[in-house]
Amino acid sequence: MKPTLVILAAGMGSRYGGLKQVDGLGPNGETIIDYSVFDAMRAGFGKVVFVIRKDIEKDFMDVFGKRFTGKFPFEIVFQELDMLPKGYTCPPDRKKPWGTAHAVWVTRNVVKEPFAAINADDFYGYDAFKVMAKALSKPNLQKGTFFMVGYQLGKTLSEQGSVSRGVCTADSNSMLQTIVERTQIERLNGKVCYRDEQGKDIELDEKLPVSMNFWGFTPDYLESVENMMTGFFSGSITNAKAEFYIPTAVNNLINDKKATCEILSTKAEWFGVTYPGDKPMVMAKFKALVDKKEYPSPLW
Repeated sequence: MKPTLVILAAGMGSRYGGLKQVDGLGPNGETIIDYSVFDAMRAGFGKVVFVIRKDIEKDFMDVFGKRFTGKFPFEIVFQELDMLPKGYTCPPDRKKPWGTAHAVWVTRNVVKEPFAAINADDFYGYDAFKVMAKALSKPNLQKGTFFMVGYQLGKTLSEQGSVSRGVCTADSNSMLQTIVERTQIERLNGKVCYRDEQGKDIELDEKLPVSMNFWGFTPDYLESVENMMTGFFSGSITNAKAEFYIPTAVNNLINDKKATCEILSTKAEWFGVTYPGDKPMVMAKFKALVDKKEYPSPLW
């Protein structure tokens, strides 16, 4: 059975200021989603599940409906604030999504096979999809067998401002030990630093592996997340800013010895649109990839 790709496309992108999931960045107006799907299909994924909000369905389908219909199997799943485990009700003043772990959890009724989850607004590169598809296609994967594509921290920064990254530590077998979300990471005087809670800049090794939210899971992950979300909502449902992230869920399962997560290395280059000022850089990179014949133009 071929693995499924889940694309998390429900976020608006507060710093970007628009619906960047449908922004044309390739030479013929292709979006980052177009390139991700194209790479996934040629790497060996069998189906795509898009996680979006109901209120962007029309804009989303206006762009992608005709492009994708008939080319590969895909489904749309909605992520809404009131989609919670039994016994919980969304506070009426809640505006912020519940986080990436929740976004993956809403696919539980349509995803029954090993699957990968990615951000809609990040370009991961063909080799990343290839190594993930190979990992998820291994026969007889045991429950709790997870994967993560790791990128070098220094190669994932933006010249437009600071970024947040999941900074990883691994053992000698490339198995994930811990993942810590570091915020306000940027290059200062030639050194990569993050700002701690006291406002102090702490240097990081720019070769450290970081998570760019390209995860691979066996389907039991969805049940595990539901169990953890029950605990999360018990303590945080009234916190207007609380979010439940994939790295938190993975960390918990590793610490509880219920899962392992292998960090997969890749030759691919990551890039993405965090700030509006990143757009010209991303467009230039897509043009260069097309010029090198790594992608057809137009893509479809």
